Amino acid sequence: MTANASASTPSAAHGAPPFRVAAIQTVSGVSPEANVARADALIAQAAKGGAELVLLPEYFCMMGLREGDKVAIRERDGDGPIQSFLADAARRHRIWLVGGTLPLWCEDEARVYNTSLAYDPRGERVARYDKIHLFGFTRGSESYDESRTILAGQTPVSFEAPCGRVAMSVCYDLRFPELYRQLAAGGSTSLILMPAAFTYTTGQAHWEILLRARAIENQCYVLAAAQGGKHENGRRTWGHSMLIDPWGEVMAVLPEGEGVVSGLIDPARLDEVRQNLPALRHRVL
Repeated sequence: MTANASASTPSAAHGAPPFRVAAIQTVSGVSPEANVARADALIAQAAKGGAELVLLPEYFCMMGLREGDKVAIRERDGDGPIQSFLADAARRHRIWLVGGTLPLWCEDEARVYNTSLAYDPRGERVARYDKIHLFGFTRGSESYDESRTILAGQTPVSFEAPCGRVAMSVCYDLRFPELYRQLAAGGSTSLILMPAAFTYTTGQAHWEILLRARAIENQCYVLAAAQGGKHENGRRTWGHSMLIDPWGEVMAVLPEGEGVVSGLIDPARLDEVRQNLPALRHRVL
């Protein structure tokens, strides 16, 4: 069953027109083919609703039974069925599409890069970001160590879209504000992307707080696409995909289950917040 949450439409003002974005929430299982088919349907739903940029969640293509399962489906850069699907979907719907994450080949045979790829409406790839910060958490019976199966990226990445400069990041990156400060240097970032698969435990405690903090301190929109529910592998993710405005207000949210969250990136709102409180210009360090 799918759900849809949409933010109210702000009035257009001076500058570029408002730009509709959408975050897709999934509860991915162990079958890549089934997950891709479900993502395809949700992308179509978002595009039908007018979305011009669509973001998929982390691991949209598979939440395996074991951490190492992602290694078995890893693709070479620029070649593979998941990458072909993303390019084709962007082209078919004439949207900017950011493919959450998928596993790409790295030099270590036991690991992968956890990679987010961005495509333009022609289906051309415009950016690749390899997740830099790797999640580690242990409490009671819960234990995660992404470094066992993932090789960390090294380079912050952003790209230009009609809504302005878009900063890429993934899940655990959210806890490291210095990454976003680097990406937002000069006040050029309009939108931060956050595909994620936050655990229920850490999401309940910190997800919304951290998302709103990143929006407030960088005075930009944040679009977060999450995994949200109980997965075949027994893991439970927090969900709460959302769009947040530059003042830190939650414009739309989907707590749990599959669905689409959408809203408008309004350049006039960005200008208003930055003019009223020019914190980015007041930076010293």
